[in-house]
Amino acid sequence: MKTITTDNGGEFAMHQYVATNLGASVFFTDPYSSWQKGTVENTNKLIRQYIPKNMNISNLNNDTIANILLKINNRPRKLLQYNTPSSIFYNFVS
Repeated sequence: MKTITTDNGGEFAMHQYVATNLGASVFFTDPYSSWQKGTVENTNKLIRQYIPKNMNISNLNNDTIANILLKINNRPRKLLQYNTPSSIFYNFVS
């Protein structure tokens, strides 16, 4: 991983720690500029196929969320030469 592009949410308050430990540069997007973080927006679109925007996610149990995660991570992606995120990850860590 060379770079991390994120929005300005509080969940990234420790960005310097993460960047240092990963040896990556962190970039922040401009507010309301979804095109600057395409992978995040694409992933949100995939999630919305299973969890509509008006659905309360707190009503979902852990098994349901894990099943959605499994489906999304085992879906081939053009960006990954039609490999799945799971296969790329496990090839990297093995």
